[in-house]
Amino acid sequence: MIFVILGTQDKKFPRLLEAVQKAIDEKKVSKKEKIIVQAGSTKFTSKDMEIHDYMPVQQFEAYIEKADIIICHAGVGTILTALEKGKKVIAAARLKEYGEHVNDHQLQILENFSKKGYLVALEDFDKLDEAIKQAKELEPKPIKSNKQYFIKQLEKEINILG
Repeated sequence: MIFVILGTQDKKFPRLLEAVQKAIDEKKVSKKEKIIVQAGSTKFTSKDMEIHDYMPVQQFEAYIEKADIIICHAGVGTILTALEKGKKVIAAARLKEYGEHVNDHQLQILENFSKKGYLVALEDFDKLDEAIKQAKELEPKPIKSNKQYFIKQLEKEINILG
């Protein structure tokens, strides 16, 4: 199963869903492949994809767990959520030139995560099938959280102030 995640911001990202649909239409992605989409504010219809605008957290997490591959926008929260679950991720940057974001910061996010071997960067939307093949072969590096470090630092600060 492929889970496509476009986030919850008010910015639309039809370009990514158009690429998925094109890959299906061109038989580069099998119609047998179940594709679930959390589209956010992007309005898109497809006979080949199960599209939800938004979904409850439990349903969202269940789809992440079931997914073989996550295709998503290059938002840090989405990427980290998928990587923490050990998922194979293909990420695409929302770009300012298409009105998908206010700037191109997602290009930097994409570059940093892909250079370090965490995910496959989808830069050419016409090559989604190649990205899927790469993702299937990718053994993503485990993500290491700094949460405990930050909690200890915060506790030190609180103790100093208290």
